[in-house]
Amino acid sequence: MPEADRVLAERVHAVVAAAAPKLYYGQPAYARKGKVVCFFRSDQMDKERYSTFGFSAEANPDAPSGLWPTSYALTDVDEKGWEALSALVEQALS
Repeated sequence: MPEADRVLAERVHAVVAAAAPKLYYGQPAYARKGKVVCFFRSDQMDKERYSTFGFSAEANPDAPSGLWPTSYALTDVDEKGWEALSALVEQALS
């Protein structure tokens, strides 16, 4: 994985590992009871505009409005962003 994406992926891993400590099949996806709940996709590996962090249908959304984003673009994430991502992961795994 290219260095810039590796740094981003390592931070995502640290955030997610606090709630879901299992790396799924050695890939940047995280599982609960054997099913992928969330994942990281590298922009450079996928030849996309930005890296993304997403949730599968196994995630538990907290969406009283009926809206639950299934993925987020990761660009220049600040500490508030990492805290928000951590809260989303905890909700998804609840």
